[in-house]
Amino acid sequence: MKENGRNKTHWIYFRQIFDSKFQASCLKAKIEENWHNGYELPPWVEIRKLKDERYVVRYTFDE
Repeated sequence: MKENGRNKTHWIYFRQIFDSKFQASCLKAKIEENWHNGYELPPWVEIRKLKDERYVVRYTFDE
């Protein structure tokens, strides 16, 4: 899909919500590590803070 001439990013959210940013960053590192030395391009992984001061991890990759 295109949005303003660019491809629209589709995010995949991990199903777990974390109480601390540290817990979320551990999962982020694990997701990034799975693509290390692989044949595919690594995903974009980020941590998002929710309104209730908890965290969620989301990732995407372009094909």
